[in-house]
Amino acid sequence: MSETALDEPVLELVGVEMTYQTTPPVHALRGVSFSVERGELVAVVGPSGSGKSTLLHIMGTLDRPTAGEVSVAGHQISELADKQLSALRSRHIGFVFQQFHLLSGYTALDNVADGALYTGMPLDGRRDLAARSLRRVGLSHRMDHTATKLSGGERQRVAIARALIGSPSIILADEPSGNLDTATSDSIVELIEELSGEGVTIVVITHNREIAEKFPRTIGLRDGSVEYDTALSGAR
Repeated sequence: MSETALDEPVLELVGVEMTYQTTPPVHALRGVSFSVERGELVAVVGPSGSGKSTLLHIMGTLDRPTAGEVSVAGHQISELADKQLSALRSRHIGFVFQQFHLLSGYTALDNVADGALYTGMPLDGRRDLAARSLRRVGLSHRMDHTATKLSGGERQRVAIARALIGSPSIILADEPSGNLDTATSDSIVELIEELSGEGVTIVVITHNREIAEKFPRTIGLRDGSVEYDTALSGAR
């Protein structure tokens, strides 16, 4: 996989549609188009049923759209076989989920090291990368603690460190503060802003407009369509 050219979007969607062939068919996405440039911090916000989860799966190349084009790190998704798509996802996309998805019996260090399994790097090398990533999110003092011994906020920081370990082109964070109390949620939002300040490209998917409005750009989703994009209109 080639690296993303500096002058092209990290993520681009053009006329993306997603229809689930149920009875009757469900039109989850309707002509969604936007791009995310290198280093941007973007919130995608919308109520339940607006198409956020479907959009996350499309942006993350976990699903292919019914129509339209998706490009990640300069690669057109429609041109890739499933094996190539899996390699693209492993190399270029980092995921952070509301439920953390950590292995409970593993230490923070080894949970993060697992994020670089695709590289084929020996365990010692992956642990070195994991240690650096954990220091980056402020958890150098918790590396040897198992996931069960960590607070919710610490678990989410481990999940963010795992997403960062391979230096992906973009991080997709799905409701990253959804399971946290207000103070801890604010600290995770601050961490996301700090990482963005370091040049990490991040898209946060959320139903929480208050969180979305803290970020430089917001894309509003409703009934499967883009209702507004503050990069284009300045509207909230």
